[in-house]
This record gives sequence, C-alpha cells and structure tokens, in this order.
Amino acid sequence: MTAGSFHELDPFARLEEHPDIRVLFGSRRIDELGPTAAKLGSKALLVTDAGIVRAGHADRARTSLEGAGLTVNVFDKSIENPTSSCVDACVAVAKEADVDVIVGLGGGSSMDTAKGCNFVLTNGGTMKDYWGTGKATKQMLPLIAVPTTAGTGSECQSYALISDDETHRKMACGDKKALPCVAILDPELTVSQPTTVTSCTGIDALAHALEAAVTKNRNEASARHARLAFLLVQANLETLFTNPKDLDARGKVLLGASHAGAAIEYSMLGAAHSMANPLTARRGVVHGQAVGVALPVVMRFNAELPEVRSIYAGLARDAGLASDGSSDAEASEACIVRVENLLVAAGFPATLNEHGFSHEEIPVLATEAAEQWTAGFNPRSAGIEDFKKLFGSILSKSACNQA
Repeated sequence: MTAGSFHELDPFARLEEHPDIRVLFGSRRIDELGPTAAKLGSKALLVTDAGIVRAGHADRARTSLEGAGLTVNVFDKSIENPTSSCVDACVAVAKEADVDVIVGLGGGSSMDTAKGCNFVLTNGGTMKDYWGTGKATKQMLPLIAVPTTAGTGSECQSYALISDDETHRKMACGDKKALPCVAILDPELTVSQPTTVTSCTGIDALAHALEAAVTKNRNEASARHARLAFLLVQANLETLFTNPKDLDARGKVLLGASHAGAAIEYSMLGAAHSMANPLTARRGVVHGQAVGVALPVVMRFNAELPEVRSIYAGLARDAGLASDGSSDAEASEACIVRVENLLVAAGFPATLNEHGFSHEEIPVLATEAAEQWTAGFNPRSAGIEDFKKLFGSILSKSACNQA
C-alpha cells in the first residue's frame, strides 16, 4: 500500500482489482441487471424483501430481467438476521422454478438469504452443514448482488451470515463458490432508505473497515481495501445524516462499504463484532448500533498494541484527522474520537443501559462474545474476562467516563 492522500487514489479502479467479481458502479446501473444476467442464465430467482418491493426497486429489477428475456420468480420474504427456515423457504421457490441464476437485491439480509439459498439448492442439506469455510463440494449457481444499502459489503464477500432458528447464533457459512460473480452498485437505490438505516449501515461499514484493517489475518490486500473504505465512509457518511439525497455522498459511502466488504473477505473481523452479536441476539439491538457502541472501546483496547496503534494513526493522518508530525498515540486517538463523533452525529445510544442492559447481564454477554467466531481474529487476544471489562466500560455514562 502506498502512502498519499485520498485524492491521489482512484477508489473505483482499485475495487475493480477484485479478481473474482465484476463491479458495475454508478447511477442507473441497475438497468444493466437484465443484460448481465442473460449472459449467465435464463431463469432468475430474485431474492429481496417486502421493503424493497414497496420502494419499487424489485419491480425495476424484474423489468430489466424480463426485458432481457429471462423468466423471473421472486422471493420477497427475506428477513433481518435471516434464519435457516427463511433460507429453506427461499430454496423451495428456487427448486420449483428450476432457476439457473440468482439475484440478491436489498441489504445484507437479502444477499445473505440469496447466498444461503445457493448453498442448500446446489449442495443439499441445511445451513448448519456449511457453518465454517469451504464445506460446499458442488458448484453453485451464478449470483448477482445488488445492494440497496451502503453497509454490509456482502456483495464483495463469500460468506453468508445465517441465524440458527433454535439457538439464534449466527452461523458464518463461507465458500469461494458462494462469492457473487457480479456486483451492481447503484447509489440511486440507496436514496429510498430511512435515515436510521443509512446511519446503521454506514456505521457498520465504518466498523468493517476499522476491524478488517487490524485483524491477525491482515495483509496487503485487506489493508488497501480497508484504507479506502475508511477514507470514503468517514468523509461522506455525516453528510447523509443532514442531506440524505446527496447522490455523490451516497455513491462514495456505497463504494466504501464495498471496499470494506472486500477487506473482510481478505482478513475477517474482530472483537467489536463479537460484542455486537450477543446484544442483537438478547435485546434485538440493530446491528449497526450494536457494533457502534462497542467499536471505540475495542479500538482503545487494541491500540495498546503498538502495531495496531500505528495502523489507526496512519488512517487518521491519511484522512486529515491528525497531522503528519503527530505521534502514533495522538493520531490513533484522533481516529477513535472521529468514530465517537460520528456515533454522536448518528444519534446512537452510547451505553448498554440505554439499550436496556444491566450489570447482571455482563457475565453472559462476555461469555457469548468470547464464543463468537470473529473474536479469534482480533489482533489482541480477548477472553471472557477481557469482554467483561469491555462491556462494563460501556454499561453507563459514569462507566464510560471512568474508562
């Protein structure tokens, strides 16, 4: 990764370097869905959700597909935090229609449902059979991912996050064969989302960039994508809180989210996501808010490692948040403060109390966080006792002030 300001970089060209995904970026690129899909198959399954249908995006996608000569079947029952039973329902529709190409249209949940359907449709069994990495033995159908939110970066990942119906644990099911072959990034599709969704997905993208940048698996490719993601998201997300129709800012945040997704593909995530998942499972805290409340304290925890502190510092200097002559400690703290300020601008609760949690729940939250698969990739080892301290430090405003 070369040094230099954001303005010296071409973030789109660098996303196009992804070796396995064809990326179409820009306004009205959704209209190219049909001709693109027609090169891959003739019977499409459009996987989406009711909100996307109400927004009119599903009709626009279907019109493009049918205009290119494809027959289209729609599964519009994707849910937030998709479950195995949701995937099974999608598979039933796909089997009956004998589809040969899948389109995931929506947020991360719709794209995860589409990926999950692809696993089970082509390889059989249930989602539990694919919990982990590389467990699919048969080829999958071509998948086109069309995000309508700028956050998850699922369009650039080979993993599907599917919740177990009984335990509610999120199963990360990954396989290179599940990676979308085409990603269509059309910022116009993100304008219809409510400001709360923009905030939650944008903060999630920010967390993806900052966690992928420092994991134990970090490498040159993940560093490049994470850096571009951070620069794009932190510079443009706040604009959307006050001017949600700013298409240029939306495009840059969408592009940043995709870079963050690519960074995850190369290096995974860390302890902030490990802390977020139990908050969502136990109180239904929206993922972006859950990861947001954990991110600053995890960053300060990780910044105790000099090599991680240096990475945060470099991001801050590149973004103009700290001077070139600043120490790593000063620049790293500037990076964390920027995250905290964005969380305030988003209007997110800053404590667990505000999300309804009590001191008595910290031990079970810590245990569940330590069991999350992302915990193992955090650059600084974090066990149950560490998570108790981390959760305790964000329990209340007084705890935050003492941390």
